[in-house]
Amino acid sequence: MNYQQAEEARQFLAERLTAAPAVGVVLGSGLEGFAAALSDRVEISYSEIPHWPRSTIAGHAGRLVCGTLGETGVVVLAGRSHLYEGYSAREVTFPTRVLGRLGIHALVLTNAAGGINLALRPGQLVLICDHLNLQGTNPLVGENDERFGPRFPDISETYPARLRELARACGRELDLELAEGVYAAVCGPSYETPAEIRYLRTIGADMVGMSTVPEAIVAAHMGIPVLGISSISNMAAGILPQKISHEEVLEAGRRIRDTLIALLEKVIPRL
Repeated sequence: MNYQQAEEARQFLAERLTAAPAVGVVLGSGLEGFAAALSDRVEISYSEIPHWPRSTIAGHAGRLVCGTLGETGVVVLAGRSHLYEGYSAREVTFPTRVLGRLGIHALVLTNAAGGINLALRPGQLVLICDHLNLQGTNPLVGENDERFGPRFPDISETYPARLRELARACGRELDLELAEGVYAAVCGPSYETPAEIRYLRTIGADMVGMSTVPEAIVAAHMGIPVLGISSISNMAAGILPQKISHEEVLEAGRRIRDTLIALLEKVIPRL
């Protein structure tokens, strides 16, 4: 995926969107309900957008929704693609490139994650304060295009403290206490083994998932601050004596959806 392809997708969307987006939102598994909160919505299937990767996973709707939340223009990706679907890291992050070219100045990345930290519980929303990239690749590998960002970007403040504090303040208005944690990204699609979870806890991970980090790296490359929010869908392998399933992840997303929507409705106009 190169600059010209991103420009073709940007131009296609710019001709169809009714509002200039200031904030981008990517919705994870089972979390798509937020798109319905937007006013003056325009919905576009991923299959219509030039060069856009298709989502093949249950719980990922596969459509772009643009509209307004109050006076803020918002573009929502209801569903994402993943490395385990066979896409490259550059293909997975192509939508992030396009959102950046559309002019967003903040990106909200949501996901469903397995809880590693024993203080977390299923159904809890956790702000991402940092990440561990254990996916075996990086979306910036290969030739760098300076029109996107520098060859060696500093990603030490990918998830700025000011955005996390804003989210916590909005959470308090909803009587919602938001924890913070380190998100470990693995490739998938198999869930982790109990030994892998013990390893992840040892190196500092609080939750684990199969997405988000490539998008966050590309956003940082383009100078776009990220607010990351994980929905703890289950406790990771070996923590509880039970099997893990994708259906459980989707059901947990449905249970937390209204809380996440309420939080996003508070946060996004203030970003």
